Amino acid sequence: MQFKDYYETLGVEPGAGEAEIKTAYRRLARKYHPDVSKESDAEDRFKAVNEAYEALRDPEKRAAYDQLRARGYRPGDEVHPPQGGFGGSPGGVDFDEIFAGGGAGGGFSDFFEEMFGRRRGGFGGQAPGGAPRGDTRARLAVPLETVYRGDSVRISVGGKSLDVSVPRGIRPGQVIRLKGQGAHGDLLLEVEYAAHPHFEADGLNLLHVLAVAPWEAALGATVNAPTLGGDVELKIPPGSDAGRKLRLRGRGLPGQRGAPAGDQIVELEVIAPKPENEAQRQAYRTLESAFGEHWRQG
Repeated sequence: MQFKDYYETLGVEPGAGEAEIKTAYRRLARKYHPDVSKESDAEDRFKAVNEAYEALRDPEKRAAYDQLRARGYRPGDEVHPPQGGFGGSPGGVDFDEIFAGGGAGGGFSDFFEEMFGRRRGGFGGQAPGGAPRGDTRARLAVPLETVYRGDSVRISVGGKSLDVSVPRGIRPGQVIRLKGQGAHGDLLLEVEYAAHPHFEADGLNLLHVLAVAPWEAALGATVNAPTLGGDVELKIPPGSDAGRKLRLRGRGLPGQRGAPAGDQIVELEVIAPKPENEAQRQAYRTLESAFGEHWRQG
């Protein structure tokens, strides 16, 4: 089992804060997403970025990882877990983690699985004398697309594959019960949302950062904005600044029991495209001449 430097994968320092890690993840996930990237290793890079973010975004996972990293391991070094595994994370979390197939939640490395995904015991635990008791609990990371439409996901438990029906609009913390599928009883799957390269859940609302060109922000434009239900047209008002938030009503996660759906909040990120030819460089010189050197003061 080879050590992986998740900080190096995301291009951040070990002391990076939550916001910096999230920003790095979003940037790299957009860059290497298989649907848009033309690089030959985009899929592998995309998986690596998602795995790194999954490890570092959770304080307990990150603390456990940092403890191992502090021993001086470098990428590619062989890591030999102690007998019984790494012993779980500092906060006493001792139940399995199951990452659903599809989206950003699946396909993690052996290193990740050994660190975070093969802890046994769960809430059922064992009775005195070693006799098992109770149900088995596990976490199920569900892709946001599955939450949005309601669907089934395939998981692997104890060497067998199971198809799990995920109700539309399920919320983090809710539990799916699979009768008789635990080690000594039922399997209880506590839902959490898998990290997504484009969207972040905030209750029923979805947050999305949309890149726009300077002229689109300054003059206004109608652009395509991605949502879980497909692209929609979004009107950018003239004079928009970076960080401006626009609301797409009803484009968030669906509510339960007839409750209305959430909204999608689109935050504008103004990005200046890199000039790739002389005509584009001349266009920037024209802008420079038109606005002068005092534009920051205005």
